[in-house]
Amino acid sequence: MTYVVTDNCIRCKYMDCVEVCPVDCFFESETMLVIAPDACIDCGVCELECPAEAIKPDSEPGLEKWVAFAAEVAPHWPNITRKGEPPADAADWDGIPGKFQQVFGRSL
Repeated sequence: MTYVVTDNCIRCKYMDCVEVCPVDCFFESETMLVIAPDACIDCGVCELECPAEAIKPDSEPGLEKWVAFAAEVAPHWPNITRKGEPPADAADWDGIPGKFQQVFGRSL
């Protein structure tokens, strides 16, 4: 099992989760974070720290596409180990559905 970052991280990217990760498995793009599925040790501390509630265990139904997306992009995105500043408009994007399609121009 792994934890996955889902749609609500997009354009919110609060990063509270990053510093609690004991194995540094977060990777960052300009718009969101992902958890490298092969590096996650399933400890779950990141889920508790996410104010946007964007991190879920992959055992929840329908999250297979998020695991596949993370596996696809993590090798190409820089690893992040410290909390940075969220986007200035993060609160405006929090909770908006369908952000993946809007930001990435494709469906998962």
